[in-house]
Amino acid sequence: MMTPSQAAGSDAGGPDDLEDRLSRFATIWSRAIFPVTATSLTRPEFEEHLLPLARQLSEALHTRPFDPAAAQRVGGALVDAHCTDPDALSRTLGVVDAYLVLYCGSGQESADDSRARCARLQHALAAGYALALRERTLTEQEAIARSALAARSVAMEALHATETRFRAVFEDAAIGIGIADLDGNVLEVNDTLTRMFGGLEHHVRGRKVNEWAHPEDRPLTWNMYEELVRGEREHYRVEKPFYRNDGTVLWTNLTVSLLRDADGVPQYQLALMEDTTERRLLNLRLRYEATHDALTGLPNRTLFFERLEKALAAGEGARFGLCYLDLDGFKAINDSLGHSAGDRLLVEVADRLQSCATAPGEMVARLGGDEFVALTTGRETQREASELAARILAALAAPITLDGREIIVRGSIGIVEGPAGERTSAEVLRSADITMYRAKSAGGNRFEFSDPEADARAITRHGLTTALPAALERGEFFIEYQPLVHLGDGRVHGAEALVRWSHPQHGVLGPDHFIPLAEHTGLIVPLGRWVLQEAVRQARAWHEQAEPGGSAPPLRINVNLSPTQLHHPGLVADTVDVLERSGLPPGALCLELTESALIGADEDLLKPLRQLAEMGVDIALDDFGTGYSNLANLRRLPVSVLKLDRSFTQGMQQHPADPVDRKIVEGIVSLAHSLELAVTVEGVETGVQAEQLRELGCDTAQGWYYARPGPPDRLHALSLADAV
Repeated sequence: MMTPSQAAGSDAGGPDDLEDRLSRFATIWSRAIFPVTATSLTRPEFEEHLLPLARQLSEALHTRPFDPAAAQRVGGALVDAHCTDPDALSRTLGVVDAYLVLYCGSGQESADDSRARCARLQHALAAGYALALRERTLTEQEAIARSALAARSVAMEALHATETRFRAVFEDAAIGIGIADLDGNVLEVNDTLTRMFGGLEHHVRGRKVNEWAHPEDRPLTWNMYEELVRGEREHYRVEKPFYRNDGTVLWTNLTVSLLRDADGVPQYQLALMEDTTERRLLNLRLRYEATHDALTGLPNRTLFFERLEKALAAGEGARFGLCYLDLDGFKAINDSLGHSAGDRLLVEVADRLQSCATAPGEMVARLGGDEFVALTTGRETQREASELAARILAALAAPITLDGREIIVRGSIGIVEGPAGERTSAEVLRSADITMYRAKSAGGNRFEFSDPEADARAITRHGLTTALPAALERGEFFIEYQPLVHLGDGRVHGAEALVRWSHPQHGVLGPDHFIPLAEHTGLIVPLGRWVLQEAVRQARAWHEQAEPGGSAPPLRINVNLSPTQLHHPGLVADTVDVLERSGLPPGALCLELTESALIGADEDLLKPLRQLAEMGVDIALDDFGTGYSNLANLRRLPVSVLKLDRSFTQGMQQHPADPVDRKIVEGIVSLAHSLELAVTVEGVETGVQAEQLRELGCDTAQGWYYARPGPPDRLHALSLADAV
């Protein structure tokens, strides 16, 4: 193995070997001075920077004739590379002394000669380093001196310009500017501030700041002022009113800043005032218009909800009472007298309502249309709300004269009363609205208190109403069938199709829960068409399942028809289309209508029923005996079946039967048979009842005695059992 001296003592390795030794020398040099060098280079990058300097030192070591100037340039290059720490020079000289000859020496020179040259190179490097460092220091000092002189000149010019600008700004500013000492004495004001206070400078200059206190000042305003003059705050900004010389109020956006001297000691306070009086008046006007009804001048929905939410957020023990008023029959007044008269009526009603709510904590608002609300707060709001509602109804009782006519105004009021904090404003208003409609449906011109159970029922009805269309699309409806039994032989004669709703939350719902809602929304037409299609399809399936040549007649299907469907122009066409598509004979279908749907029916209404009857479809008059119709009217109705209401046969469930009920049923059956009408009895629950009805001549019956409504397969099984 070669020693470092052996490796350095020969150039036998060639140029590549020399470059390798230079690289190792640069690595040692970099490790020595990199920690004390102020450079942004990484250590490998710094090492690459030192490699050319190492090459210059190596070449100077062997140059003939010997010239140490290269080492002087290397010293200057170190300063240029920011190696200006004193340790950088001493470490560099140590590296050159220990490793330059070792790695860069040549075997062609004596060791003493190489060491002598290395020493002279060190001296030259140190001299170049010192000279470059001195020149850099002088250059930096000169630059600093020039910069200081320039900065002083600029500062003087800037100070003059600043003072000029400040004076121009102070005098010509569009906002008021004032300067006061820390005791509050006003020392200087500009013309704008003087004009803001009425134009008399002596009424402004010389006054004390605390003389401008105003009753509407917030306590925080003067607290911040005290903190500022004590030096604890640099500035603050508030909206503050001032009294002018003539006693009027000046509203401002006020910004006060603390001015300190060169040592940071508080010296003056600077006030900037922006006149916001007109803007404030405009905002108040806009606020009034945004929170009050344009027609009546009463608070509107926005302001009412603000007050209601404030009442509901009151502390423990607080209560509220809300009266929700809707005028009865207001639409008829609008339609007959015109909207102009209706508006005058609303203005008069608003005036009367406002005269009713004058006690502290009471307010009246108009929500829109003919809907008004009255709010009361206090400790006994149940009594107060009741008295307020009574005063409102009494105030409305006096006639209102419009266009020479005396109009009697009536109203329905829903009252919600209770402790604050238990319900949201939306929940309170919804409950009041529901309660108001309950009062209206009870006859109107009255008030009702809210009932949580009634609210829940109304909310459920609303939920069912909104869910109806999607339920039909999702296929949530299904049909159960209750058998119709022939009383003569006890066989299943047919079935009544009864629609059910499989609701995702409420379970299975009967028709009494959703048919009125479907009638109200108009959905009864598509729902009724679907029931007809499904029932007819099922009847056709029963016909196909019947034994060929069997003695039992085909099962008939009864489908209920609502009054809305009866008025629909497509009733006949839809029925014909369903029958033709299914292949069911028209005689196997019976459409049931309630007696009340045909009371006072004219020929236009009866025409579609006559058309269906002429096709062979049976028409049944359901709930017969409850519509108070003229019995003689039966002769002109195209009906073939009377369905006797269960109320006539309940007295026949026990033996002996109620003689009055028996006589009534006997008379109805006799009348029906004389008109060639079949009689069906519903609600049969006992064998005794069924036997008596058979004796009286009733044709068919249905009820729990025979079977409850169920799936179609069960009815088919019952009909097969009868056939056997």
